[in-house]
Amino acid sequence: MTTAQRIVVDPITRIEGHLRIEAETDASGKITRAYSAGTMARGIEIILRGRDPRDAWAFAQRICGVCTLVHGIASVRAVEDALHRALPGYGIPQNAELIRNLMIAAQFVHDHVMHFYHLHALDWVDVVSALKADPKATSALAQSLSGYPKSSPGYFADVQKKVKTFVEQGQLGIFANAYWGHPAYKLPPEANLMALAHYLDALAWQRDVVKLHAIFGGKNPHPNFVVGGVPSAISIQPGAGHGRGGPHYRGGQDATALNMVGLETIQNVIRQMREFVDQVYVPDTLAIAGFYKDWAGRGEGLGNFLSFGDLPSKSFWDTDSCLIPRGVILDRDLTRIHPIDLDADNEIQEFVSHSWYQYSQGDGQGLHPFKGETELNYTGPKPPYQHLDVDRKYSWMKSPRWQGKSMEVGPLARVLMLYASGNAQAKELVGITLKTLDVPVDALFSTLGRTAARTLESKILADAMQGWYDQLIANIKAGDIRTFNEQYWEPSTWPGHMQGVGLMEAPRGGLSHWIVIDDGRISNYQAVVPSTWNAGPRDTQGQPGAYEAALQDNHVMHDPKQPIEILRTIHSFDPCIACAVHVTDPDGEELVQVKIK
Repeated sequence: MTTAQRIVVDPITRIEGHLRIEAETDASGKITRAYSAGTMARGIEIILRGRDPRDAWAFAQRICGVCTLVHGIASVRAVEDALHRALPGYGIPQNAELIRNLMIAAQFVHDHVMHFYHLHALDWVDVVSALKADPKATSALAQSLSGYPKSSPGYFADVQKKVKTFVEQGQLGIFANAYWGHPAYKLPPEANLMALAHYLDALAWQRDVVKLHAIFGGKNPHPNFVVGGVPSAISIQPGAGHGRGGPHYRGGQDATALNMVGLETIQNVIRQMREFVDQVYVPDTLAIAGFYKDWAGRGEGLGNFLSFGDLPSKSFWDTDSCLIPRGVILDRDLTRIHPIDLDADNEIQEFVSHSWYQYSQGDGQGLHPFKGETELNYTGPKPPYQHLDVDRKYSWMKSPRWQGKSMEVGPLARVLMLYASGNAQAKELVGITLKTLDVPVDALFSTLGRTAARTLESKILADAMQGWYDQLIANIKAGDIRTFNEQYWEPSTWPGHMQGVGLMEAPRGGLSHWIVIDDGRISNYQAVVPSTWNAGPRDTQGQPGAYEAALQDNHVMHDPKQPIEILRTIHSFDPCIACAVHVTDPDGEELVQVKIK
């Protein structure tokens, strides 16, 4: 009989950033309460005070390099929204919206594939078991799932040989320190070998697909952006970029490398993305999920979901044109989508009653982001420590709430929003998935549903990319090459006081940057990120965050020293704690100080 205890997993590996989970179990090993703690502090809001709003994106984008472009776009949109609110008629060209859509969707598909194979798959795939597989049987399995060309017996035999060499030399490398052989692994050896081969294929695939960001944004990670559009002037001359003739061959004033050669490369990238998603990612997800249908009944917790919406076909302020709808789903009710009022003081708020911050008017209240405060106040135990004092403050992450309720954000929230709003492709894909796995619709609200939603979303977005690309090409052929709105570029044309919010859906969920501008400078800046929505601690009312609630939903630990059950559910959210934290040493001192003038 297992005795009641508190399990500590610190750090949670195969994520970005530093996350600590403490879970209390009863005598049967079932998790009864869980606590999520970000173990480093974030201060980007402090860094941005007093700066030129047009430069904010370059700083904010460095919050994290995994979701690379999302904070840059959210920051640019925040300034644009402030201008749009204050100066009616201000907007950005449609080509800029299309290019942003392509860059955002490419980030999603790239990020989801990388997460599935390189961060989450190892919770379900036993690498050592793959050494026992029959390459011929593996080939037959792979070919039964899709027409992916890398499915021959010889290919799988070569992959198996490589891994055997690592194991025999005692050099598992990236596959070391896992729980191989744990009874929670259920895949047959052939399925493990197939997934392992696709793990390696995805490494090469991702190297090619990031070219889209480099072409549109100049580089990856951290591509370039600009308030008012995108820094991707379009050339309509066939000789652009080849050094022929003179300036007119490079598009004159719109000189750029973004010519038809670059656009053809982008078309190839879109094709590669769609092929990998269709032939590898979707079939693998369904095949692996079929062995873990018991995980369709655990890992939900909240039942409340929020999406800010994104990917407009027209203007971002025309929310009806967004592919991903904006709204809130409460208590699993897919028949009603609640609207979001961005300006209401009592809707979106951040609480710090269990976070190492302090509010000037007291820590018991929630603050709307326009009035948000970032005042660090560490009151926790001195490292190293055995346990957090969870009755007090225990995390560097705040606790965002909508109308006082905890929300889950991310792929599951978005797919549910698409499904509830009647999106035809989403309803078809969800229906096929539920039928293939022979599980009820309630299976969506689970660890397995969350992982499947990420895959289905990749399919939806990879397909949508072709439509945005076609529209961009049609605009160019019609003579529309405008990608930047120079109107109101100079702060001297701005009102003395403005405020705006930059919304987007990052791969990990709803992201919002809130900016207050006075006399052309940033007077307040708050980033409410997916990792705080999902990974934040309890609030003033004791309501758990999404991670905490999910772990409290039907998890029984087989072996507290090998907490694979905790990892499976936490990884299903794809944590990216860098959005929420920065670095201190065990004594609480700065490791490095960078001064930017």
